[in-house]
Amino acid sequence: MLTNALSGAGGLALFLLAMAMMTDGLKVFGGRNLKALLKNWTGTTIRGVLSGALVTATVQSSSAVTVATIGFVNAGVLSLRQALTVIFGANVGTTITGWLVAVVGFGFRIEAFALPIIAIGVGLRLLMPTARQRGLGDAITGFGLFFLGLAFLKEGFAGVAANFGIDAFGSPGGPLGTLAYVAVGFVATVLTQSSSAAIALILTAVSEGVIGPEIGAAAIIGANVGTTSTAVIAVIAATPNAKRVAAGHLAFNLATGIIALALLPGLLAVITWIGGFAGMTGHPVPLLALFHTVFNFLGVVLLSPFAGRMSRLLDRFFRSAEEDMSRPQHLDQTVLAAPELAIGALHQELGRLQSIVRALARASLGRSGPKPAAVARRSEAITSLGEAITEFAASIRTENLSRAVAEELPRALRVARYLEEAARLAPLVEDLARQTESLDYLPARLPVRNALDAALRVIGRPDEDPADGSADVAVREEATEAARDVDKDLADFETRYQEAKAAALAAVAGHGLGISKVGVLLDGLSHLRRLVEQIAKAGASFRLGLGDGSPADVGGNGNGNGETEADPPRTVPDERGASAGTPPTAGRTGGEG
Repeated sequence: MLTNALSGAGGLALFLLAMAMMTDGLKVFGGRNLKALLKNWTGTTIRGVLSGALVTATVQSSSAVTVATIGFVNAGVLSLRQALTVIFGANVGTTITGWLVAVVGFGFRIEAFALPIIAIGVGLRLLMPTARQRGLGDAITGFGLFFLGLAFLKEGFAGVAANFGIDAFGSPGGPLGTLAYVAVGFVATVLTQSSSAAIALILTAVSEGVIGPEIGAAAIIGANVGTTSTAVIAVIAATPNAKRVAAGHLAFNLATGIIALALLPGLLAVITWIGGFAGMTGHPVPLLALFHTVFNFLGVVLLSPFAGRMSRLLDRFFRSAEEDMSRPQHLDQTVLAAPELAIGALHQELGRLQSIVRALARASLGRSGPKPAAVARRSEAITSLGEAITEFAASIRTENLSRAVAEELPRALRVARYLEEAARLAPLVEDLARQTESLDYLPARLPVRNALDAALRVIGRPDEDPADGSADVAVREEATEAARDVDKDLADFETRYQEAKAAALAAVAGHGLGISKVGVLLDGLSHLRRLVEQIAKAGASFRLGLGDGSPADVGGNGNGNGETEADPPRTVPDERGASAGTPPTAGRTGGEG
């Protein structure tokens, strides 16, 4: 008995090794083509299901396909709905393992061809010059080990059958017994982290007479549900998209398992009837492989029409702060029918965008801000929000609007562009702030820190943005006073910026810092200056009442140094001495640079 148990355990270990080698080898050999198939052939539900089934049948691992699918969703290559259809298909594709076990593993003398296959695979692995060809060798070696492992499993279960026999485990013994064997299949998959291995165990036990076909069918249902454990474990600390895909995988397999359990007697009767026509009477292993395929296919047929609804439902869960940030709160397609209302909604969303960008900029400038990865995620979310705002603005029809209101659209688009650019620069500025804190050379660190603090004063100043859209004299006077304060802060920042730049260059001459380090500092300072400039331009537009329906004059004033100033406020000149996109100004008329 102990010898049989050890033989079975060794067979299971060989089987798991074989599955890993087949999966890894086939991914190396055909990974590009398989990824291209997932990317380019999932446009419809049917194509998504077919591609998922084909790729899974090829690499012999639904878990590997699920992980790849999660990666594509995170990268924006696949939508959540497309990912769900791929996973539906993967559940059908993974049933090919059961057919391999049933048709090849128990229809021939396994050892007769397993060892030659292993020899061929190892030969390719050792002699082929390219990684792709060696991957094929690994896959072939795994294929041989697959059947060799089955041989040891059969040997182990043969001893178990001699001790217990099918009389002990012939039928489930009622609904509770059926559920107990479903749990056995589930646990077997969780322990091995491979539904293919668990199903191979079940089919081997049936073939050797250890358990009856009804028990085998119940255990296969459990193994099919248990395969979701790999995805669930993998996404515990993963992104929201990854959690949604895993949740969709779990929901589909649970629903399929429930359907199979509810129809179990009828399904077994139909499959037995089909087996009689196919000449499989008295051969329970192929019938169980057919059962595995049929109930997964039935689940796809019944549930794939609801892939869109499932994706929309899952989209409400596992939400991150960045995802909420990236979604417009004030823009609605219904207000596009009333363009003036749409302009008001656009103004509100731009105000929200400005607040978020300023908060991100302040966080990136602080001494103890969020981690770089968090800043980068927020930056990406803000960019997505800016793109949504731009798309909404482009959809507003201007034919029936007054000229003054219509002119607000290009101004709004410029503001969105300023703020998107500021969000893009925030991770770069955060890197400058982080490097400054760790800078050992004090004559350079203090001026750079002073420039960062001066930028924080500009960005931290709230902008007057009348919520009621009024444009009376008092409000305009307050806006003008605020512009003067911003001018002072901008002038101070420019002074600090030049001092920091001079200190960094002096550090090279004095051998306090290396050229590469100074180059990084100068690039960071340039990004900082650009960020301040973009936020100042956006703030100027808001102080002039963006969204109030009043025309705004645009002014530009050359100062003789190649710099262009807006009055108010004076913008920080860029490195080329130009001020493309000078913000709207009050009290002057002129061309916009």
